[in-house]
Amino acid sequence: MGKVFIVGAGIGGIEYLTLKAHRILSTAQVLIYDALADPKLLEIVPKSCKLIPVGKRGGQTAITQAEINQILVTECLANHSENYQVVRLKSGDPMIFGRTVSEVTALHAANCEFEIVAGISSAIAAPMLAGIPVTDADLSSCFSVLTGHDLEILPWQGLGQIPTLVILMGTANFSSLLAKLKEYKSPETAIAIIQWAGRANQRIWTGTLADIQLKLPTQLSPAVIVVGDVVKYHEWLYQPLKPKPLAGKTILITRAAGQSSQFRQLLEHQGAEVVEVPTLVITPPASWEPLDQAIAQIGTYNWLILTSANAVEFFFQRLHAHNLDSRSLHHLKIAVVGRKTGELLSIQGLIPDLIPSDFIADSLVARFPECVNSRILFPRVQSGGREVLITELEQKGAKVDAVPAYESGCPQDIDEIALRSLQTHQIDILTFASSKTVRNFHQLISKALPDEWDQLLDSVQIASIGTQTSIACRELLGRVDIEAQEFTLEGLAQAIVNTCN
Repeated sequence: MGKVFIVGAGIGGIEYLTLKAHRILSTAQVLIYDALADPKLLEIVPKSCKLIPVGKRGGQTAITQAEINQILVTECLANHSENYQVVRLKSGDPMIFGRTVSEVTALHAANCEFEIVAGISSAIAAPMLAGIPVTDADLSSCFSVLTGHDLEILPWQGLGQIPTLVILMGTANFSSLLAKLKEYKSPETAIAIIQWAGRANQRIWTGTLADIQLKLPTQLSPAVIVVGDVVKYHEWLYQPLKPKPLAGKTILITRAAGQSSQFRQLLEHQGAEVVEVPTLVITPPASWEPLDQAIAQIGTYNWLILTSANAVEFFFQRLHAHNLDSRSLHHLKIAVVGRKTGELLSIQGLIPDLIPSDFIADSLVARFPECVNSRILFPRVQSGGREVLITELEQKGAKVDAVPAYESGCPQDIDEIALRSLQTHQIDILTFASSKTVRNFHQLISKALPDEWDQLLDSVQIASIGTQTSIACRELLGRVDIEAQEFTLEGLAQAIVNTCN
C-alpha cells in the first residue's frame, strides 16, 4: 500500500511552504487539498498527479469530514507500491484546528502508513506579518488560540483573563464573536484583523472592540483576528511593503505549458497573483523530413527567417541532430520577429541582421531588403499561420521554403484550477499573447462551460499583446480591454500596469 502525508501548506503564499513539504508535493501521486491552498502550490505536483479538492470556505462544506477520511483510506490502499504517495494538503499547520486526529484515526484503523508534516500556522505568522507580537515581556506573558466556530462552548470567563487572543475562522460569525469579546473584555481593548496574510493583497484593520466593526468591509474571509494590548505595537513594528500596482489583482495567463515563467515573473514582480492555463501544446512536427532536407541544403539559402522562440529552439535542435552548429549558417543573413526570438538566437552565438522594432511579421516584410532570386528558409509551425510573410516576399521575387519545425496544438481539456478560478470569479484580467491562444482558449472554455462561459468573462478584463491577437479577441470573445503598445510580454505587462493605475 501507499503512504499518506498530512502536510501543512503554511499561511497561504508559496514562499512560506517548508522545504520538506515542497519535496513531498513534487513527488505526489495523489493530492487531496483544502480550498485555502495557494493555487501555485498545485503547480508543484507532477502533471500526472491526481487532484482531489475537498475544501471548505466560509462555513460551506462541499464534502463531509467522514468522506474525506474515506478518500484518504481508499487512495492509500489503491496502490501496492511502497513509493506511492498520497498527500493531504491543509492550510496552516495540520495539528491546529485541522481535524487531523479524525483523519489519522481512520488511517490507523485501516493500517495505512502516514506521516504528519508541520506547517507555519497563521495563528503566529499573521500577527507577525502585521507587526504584532503574540507575547511581550511587558504586555502579554501568554496567548490563546481559538476558533470562531461554536462560540458558546468556549470558556469565556477564562479567555477574558488572557492578555492576547488569536482567533482563526472568526469572520463568518464576527458580530456574535465581537459581542462575546465585549462581554468579557473592555470595549477599549485593541483588536486587529489581518486578511490574506503573507500575500500581495494582504490587508490590515485595527481599532478597538467598540469601533472596529465600523471600519470593516463586508467580505473579510480569510482572516486572522488578534485581540489585546499587543496590537498597539502594529503602529511602529509593522513595515508595510511598498504598494505594487497590481496588488490585489489575479491574472490568468494563457500560454504554452511550461513557457509562461517570464511573463509570470513580470506580473508577480508588480504584485499580481497569477494563475496559468495552458492553451498551447508544443510538439515536434509530424515529420522532420522537410526540415532535414532544408538543413542538408543549408548552403543554398541566402536568408533564414525565425518568427518565434519555438522556431529558434526546434530549428537549432534539429541542426544539432545533424552534427551541425551555428558555423554552418555563416553565409546566411538572419531575420527574426520579436525581442525574445533575438535573445534566443544570441544564445547560439548569432546576432540577427534584421529585427523590426514593432515585432510583427508585417513589419518584417516592409523592412526586408531587396530579395529578387534570393532563397529564404522559413522554419515555422506545421499548422501554418498568416501567409502575409510568404506571399509578399514571393511577390518581391524571393523563393520561400516554409517548412514545419514544430506543431502547436490545443490541450484536450481546460486546466481544472484555472476553470475553478473563473467559476468562482477570482480572475480580474485574462491575457493573450497570440491569436492562437485566443482560439484555443475559446475552444476549451466553450467546451467546458457551453452555456455560461461568456457571462463569466463579463467581469474579467481581456488583455492582448497586439493587433492580430486583438482581432481574434474581438471575433471570439467580443472585446479587448487592454492592448500592448509594444508587442512584447514586457509591453503587455506594462499595459496592464498602466490600466490598473
